Amino acid sequence: MTPYPHLFTPIKIGGQLIKNRIFSAPTGLMSYTARGHLTTENMAYYELKAKGGCGVVTLGESIVHAATGQSHDRQICLDDPHVLPSLTNTARAITRYGAVANIELSHGGKYAGLASIGGHKKERRPAYGPSHDVLPSGEEVLEMPQRLIYEILDAYGAAADVAKRAGFGMVMVHAGHGWLFNQFLSPLENHRKDEFGGSLENRARFLLMALDRVRQAVGPGFPIQIRMNGDDFTEGGLHLEDYKELARMVESRVDLFNISCGSHERQELFVRTHPSAFLDHGCNVYLAAAIKQVVSKPVSCVGGLGDPEQCEEIIASGQVDIVELGRALLADPFLPKKAYAGQKEDITPCLRCFVCLGESVINGTNRCSVNPVIGAELEEKYYVAPPLRKKKVLVVGGGPAGMEAAITAARRGHEVLLYEKTDALGGALKFAEAVPFKQDLYRFTQCLIRRVESSGVKVTLNQRVDRALAEKVRPDVLIIAAGAQPVIPAIPGIASDKVVSVAQAEANPDALGERVVILGGGLVGCETGIHLGMKGKQVTIVEMRDTLAADVNMFHGMALGQELNKYVTAVTGGTGRAVTDEGLIYTDREGQEHLLPADAVLCAVGMRACTGVMEELWNVVDEQYVIGDCVKPAQVTQAISDAYYLAKSL
Repeated sequence: MTPYPHLFTPIKIGGQLIKNRIFSAPTGLMSYTARGHLTTENMAYYELKAKGGCGVVTLGESIVHAATGQSHDRQICLDDPHVLPSLTNTARAITRYGAVANIELSHGGKYAGLASIGGHKKERRPAYGPSHDVLPSGEEVLEMPQRLIYEILDAYGAAADVAKRAGFGMVMVHAGHGWLFNQFLSPLENHRKDEFGGSLENRARFLLMALDRVRQAVGPGFPIQIRMNGDDFTEGGLHLEDYKELARMVESRVDLFNISCGSHERQELFVRTHPSAFLDHGCNVYLAAAIKQVVSKPVSCVGGLGDPEQCEEIIASGQVDIVELGRALLADPFLPKKAYAGQKEDITPCLRCFVCLGESVINGTNRCSVNPVIGAELEEKYYVAPPLRKKKVLVVGGGPAGMEAAITAARRGHEVLLYEKTDALGGALKFAEAVPFKQDLYRFTQCLIRRVESSGVKVTLNQRVDRALAEKVRPDVLIIAAGAQPVIPAIPGIASDKVVSVAQAEANPDALGERVVILGGGLVGCETGIHLGMKGKQVTIVEMRDTLAADVNMFHGMALGQELNKYVTAVTGGTGRAVTDEGLIYTDREGQEHLLPADAVLCAVGMRACTGVMEELWNVVDEQYVIGDCVKPAQVTQAISDAYYLAKSL
């Protein structure tokens, strides 16, 4: 029997019985075709979530009226008559595993002028919102004329019909996150003088009419889900009491409420809509719980969820009826099946690092820092032949790359020996346990360690591998994952007792004193500064570049920026020149010297690959590989991916 009975109790939504209470939240991709059709790779992405055990799998960002509704040019275009085959094949891929295929019907409203948002097209086209407006970019938004309102209403009905014909068993009408209906609902955005403006009843008229059109298209009993905010978190916008009233207004027209919050188009809110690592898991659940108190239809919650125990408690306590997971199902698409089987400890946790969203903006691909399969789902469907012979594989280094390589090689049937020079596995991730906002990273490290143990890898700790040992082991394959070491700048005083490594600071922050200066404002320096600031230290970061954390993906950068503003004083364009008994001497952009008083100076200027191990062990065997930070220091994403695909090829 499953340890999570409430999660796995079926539920009826409209006329549709759904096998469990874990839904895949709507997610979009940046790799659809230019016409908004799904590729075979896109289908495999959604199929994997169904295969992993979700009750419902939802396609996100599906636009009902492409001419005025695309917020970027890589969104499903439901009004293209040629989109139906790819939608149908995707729905079939989802439903063959017993999941219900769902699709989010959306329109970008005032944010649908392609020149102002992402995507590949940059030509300007008119953007329509509830009222005339000017975006922060300076671009003009036109008030949507009534003729266009009615044209879009027709488009919602037509899109719902297309979804039903394609085999989708549910549709979701998106009325949150700052998109079209949310704009019409907001008194901050909607200043119309006609029947679509004024009172909440009037501002909700467009949404209510759209829900009626959708119902007419799909017929009675077909589940209609509405996604709406529980709070805009914007002064002058709608808040929880307003949304309670809206929920009562729309209840007769829908079968399920999905309650989210915030906006996609405001940086300070994006990382609340998609809770960052600096926020509690489930920080938005209270909004859904409040809506549930005023409606009789089922309610689902979303936002930073992934722990089956927390999800079980949320449902068992009556807060909501359903949990919707987004990024957690990228980290581990098989989370539902593992939870059902009581295998919580083998669920790969989401780090909430925003690599998934960041990669989509940078290059249009899909990726996850802890799951190398994401972005290669189609490839994973194909049969991988077992190795022709069992090999002895020697892995040098017990960081994330070494552990992932060892796990994958062992699962392929090889004999794997893993040597780590310190007294514990984990590498650069060892000290995550001490940092509150790195608890998911710590859990990921522990998950890798458990997999190493359960996969039959023979681990030897406190053992440096030199050439003599490698020759004695006589492996068939040598994988060097020796990691990286901190760069130590050649400045006076850098060897003094006042200078502390990041690892030492994280392990014993109380020994640092009150005033801490961090030399280096990359990701490591910034996260360390935030952690020490949370502990009450006076933290100053000195960074040579013009911005802190310049190499971090834009979404994690949003979250970091908010925390840095709370806890850290930043000096950009500064170069460390010397460490003295008083603190750090640095020069600014003009070459002027300054002293920053400090009780401790942390060195976080970067990492250097440990190439010495590679040089010593090279050519011990014919088949040899170098992976992880000892190739080039990077983030865990690259280490896990390279290790997985290398070991899979053995």
